[in-house]
Amino acid sequence: MLYDQTIPGYHQALTALSGELDKALDWAKEQGRTESDLLAARLAPDMASFATQIRFTCIQAVQPAATLGGQTPPSFADDAVDVAGLQVQIAKAIAFIDDIDPTAFGNDTERQVSLTLATGMVFDLPAAIYVRDWAHPQFYFHRVTAYAILRHLGVPLGKADYVAYMMQYLRPGTAPTA
Repeated sequence: MLYDQTIPGYHQALTALSGELDKALDWAKEQGRTESDLLAARLAPDMASFATQIRFTCIQAVQPAATLGGQTPPSFADDAVDVAGLQVQIAKAIAFIDDIDPTAFGNDTERQVSLTLATGMVFDLPAAIYVRDWAHPQFYFHRVTAYAILRHLGVPLGKADYVAYMMQYLRPGTAPTA
């Protein structure tokens, strides 16, 4: 249950993010923008850059997998310096979560997990609450912020890019033709 509530969605979102990144790089080249422009972009002066949002998205995918699956997560110590580096980070996160054994998560949603923040604050909470109130909000905050930065720049992305994985469920003959 905990596995099913986290890993499949994180995998799909990271895969979609990788596709959005490819589209953004093509757009930047067409617009005469540099990769540095993409990596440094942010929504507000006091918010993290696009490169940091990607790194944080990757961290927020592997941390719950490690916490709930009893693994040591890979590190993402620095922001990537180019789009290829961002893709490596995404691939590293996907590889880690794909390698997690679903049975390692167990089914005890009430088991206590500890969450330690960089500030030294430690939270002890049931696994289900950890997923609902920490893991998901953190992951999707950074995932959506990365998407929003690209849209803010003018990258031609839409909902179909954000949820590209849904196409596998499309009923034949129902896609718009225009």
